[in-house]
Amino acid sequence: MSLPSVYQNKFAEKLTILNDRGRGVLVRIYNIKKVEFGDHVYELLNTIDANQCFFDIHVNYDFTKGYLDLVVTYVSLVLLLARTEDRRALVGMYHCAHEMSHGASDPSFARLGQMLLEYEHPLKKLTEEFGPHTKAVTSALLSLHFLFARRNQGAEQWRSDQLLSLLSTAGAMLSPASSDTMACEYLSLEVMERWILMGFLVCPGALGMSPQCLELWRLALQGSLYLTLLRDEVLQVHKPPVGSVWGPCRCPVPSKPCPAQALFVFMALSFCRDEVSWLVRHAEHVTKTKTPEDFTDSHIAEMLFLMEQLRSLVRRQVGVLQRYHVQYLARFDALVLSEIIQNLSVCPEEESIILSSFVSSLSALSVKGGRDHVPGDTWGHRSSWGSHGAYTSVAKASLPLATNPDVGRVMNLVVFHTKLLDSLEELLAEASDLSDLCFYPRIMEKMFVATMEEPSMLRYSIAFPLLCSHFSRCVHPMCPEERHRGTWVGDAVALGLCNKFLEEMARQASGCIMDACAEHHNLSEQLLPKHCASTVSKARNKKTLKHPAKKGEPERDKPGAESQRKDRTLTTNMDKLHLTLAELSLSLNHVPNFTVFEHTVTPAEYLSSHLEMRFTKAVVAMAGYSQATQEVARPSEVLVGLGAYVTFIQSLAHLVGLDTGRIIRSVLLQQTQPRDAAGEQTLTTIYTNWYLEALLRQASMGAIVLAPALQAFTTVPREGEPSFSAAEFSDVSEMRALAELIGPYGMKFLSDNLMWHVSSQVTELKKLVNENMDTLVQLRSSSCKPEQMAALLPRLTSADNVLKRMTIIGEILSFRAMAQQGLREV
Repeated sequence: MSLPSVYQNKFAEKLTILNDRGRGVLVRIYNIKKVEFGDHVYELLNTIDANQCFFDIHVNYDFTKGYLDLVVTYVSLVLLLARTEDRRALVGMYHCAHEMSHGASDPSFARLGQMLLEYEHPLKKLTEEFGPHTKAVTSALLSLHFLFARRNQGAEQWRSDQLLSLLSTAGAMLSPASSDTMACEYLSLEVMERWILMGFLVCPGALGMSPQCLELWRLALQGSLYLTLLRDEVLQVHKPPVGSVWGPCRCPVPSKPCPAQALFVFMALSFCRDEVSWLVRHAEHVTKTKTPEDFTDSHIAEMLFLMEQLRSLVRRQVGVLQRYHVQYLARFDALVLSEIIQNLSVCPEEESIILSSFVSSLSALSVKGGRDHVPGDTWGHRSSWGSHGAYTSVAKASLPLATNPDVGRVMNLVVFHTKLLDSLEELLAEASDLSDLCFYPRIMEKMFVATMEEPSMLRYSIAFPLLCSHFSRCVHPMCPEERHRGTWVGDAVALGLCNKFLEEMARQASGCIMDACAEHHNLSEQLLPKHCASTVSKARNKKTLKHPAKKGEPERDKPGAESQRKDRTLTTNMDKLHLTLAELSLSLNHVPNFTVFEHTVTPAEYLSSHLEMRFTKAVVAMAGYSQATQEVARPSEVLVGLGAYVTFIQSLAHLVGLDTGRIIRSVLLQQTQPRDAAGEQTLTTIYTNWYLEALLRQASMGAIVLAPALQAFTTVPREGEPSFSAAEFSDVSEMRALAELIGPYGMKFLSDNLMWHVSSQVTELKKLVNENMDTLVQLRSSSCKPEQMAALLPRLTSADNVLKRMTIIGEILSFRAMAQQGLREV
């Protein structure tokens, strides 16, 4: 077969297009055009068989991978179509709609109906269809034998082999990590399992033809109970549950860029992705067993976090990777490829021209225009090699890869290095994409809850919100409506999960802060003057040798006793709160922001909003206001407690990474208003209501009187009534404390309310004056006539009422003056 005729088949292009379209058809499983896709698949598979193509994952990686992906995609499509219960109704509706709109039935309707009937038993039909393709499928799968056996090992074997250790061969740290099977090193194990199991499922005859096929089949069966067909749709491989073959594997994260070892990064990402995907898939679909711990991992958050660290490291050092591999391609890969071409025993002219063009284009690569400038798009090199690799894989190619595998291996190495130049995001997605977890929200929530319950895992909890940034990749262009807000897979799900995770993290962090503030409040309260009486009494009794306190009285610790500790291993509640807060703060401040479906998310803002809301509630709670009993805390005590809260929150600025000054100012400013941002009452409202409804009302009834010498109100003692000291709420120190608590705006609100009550009293006085207007006019005109005045005075009514209201006005104005004096002094 001549080279031009081989070019006309366009195997690489057709595989790429059909695989992408197949994924789109899988997403739109209700799409009616299944027959057309199946026809194209059959046509390509038959053409590949007719050309007796050569498959080897180590040599023509892209061609072999594309072929196996197409087989698996088609098998998944047929299996999912057979599961669609309402498929016949959908086809019938489509047929009726087509007749109504076009006046005739769809020409392919009969074939589509026949297809649905034939696939009632999908595996039986697939086995018949893939019978002619058994040889090609088997040869592609057998090329996986060595690779799969090497990769399909437990974590203990990985550790013993030091598979991911960069320090096991410290002397070779700067030597470039290379392999004859470069792309295979980070190929997903789950993908290989899917290829093997589904491939032999539709070509069962191959299992009896070769012992290697049977061994490969058995190895693949040991890995999973379920295979992913699409998203959360799975194929059950085993009936009885078996234990996990995986153990937790922790991958070291390099702290400094080492571009020579870039391959290890993508290997680690691929291994971690397989572990997470396996765990989530089985946790969702495995029924209850006697050993549920086989499908749980309390340290999964650490693995997810390390994955994000590796991805971040690659993105952060993209310049280093690009500059290194530009020079590597030009000074090493080009030379190796040139040497291989020269050593070829037979190299036709056309092939020589194509391969020489690869060498010249690679040799021309260089870093120009400064450190951050690298050559542009190298996608053309990869595309050309993909096409050329497919052309040279046919049996009658002029330069068959089957007899010249070194060309394929070197070009695979070149393809990997070019991807590090301009397709880094694509490479990261290929090695570590976890977008399918979007369809397992229940399992993700369970794993997150388990992480939040494990103290040592709190610092890694940010991995779950960061994982939501992967979900944008689960949307396929053939189903763009999924991206719209409100759909079951679009940004609503991703943002909802991300928001739920961050809200819970912020809730726990703010709870720790408030609990620690409450502890500091309690400590500061012990230093209040009112608590010194017992200490003074105990010292006086000790000096006079009086009997000690009764056993019923609790022994109070002296302030500062909480700091005395004989053993540092004894942890206090404050120690636990500080540790939990440090872990959560480390997590929330891991990244300043990230993107989820084109929405920018800032984790620290969640903590800021939660802290502001809780701080506001805590400040109001410190007042201890009860409307039923009219009880409230003294302003000076609330001020001391508020000072303890503010001091502790200010000390956290370096830990939580927040603008604590802004939060404090915002909360305290809200307390100077009648209502806060949530519409709840504030200290201003509480103390205004209490002074008007409790203190001044009792003053109007004579239970409390003004003592100008003390500059306070005092309580008139009465028998049978509970003691209440008005001076404790109205003396100079309390007015100063009140002014500091509610500020000028709050004092203005208090003053306005006081003056409103004064004006209401004045209004009532005006009414009394109007009632006695005639008598008052006569009294004024008879001011020089004592006899007439004595006769007119008894005619005045409500004289006591006038005196009482004048007293109330005087008390209110006196209290207002005291409050204003306190404001001026602070």
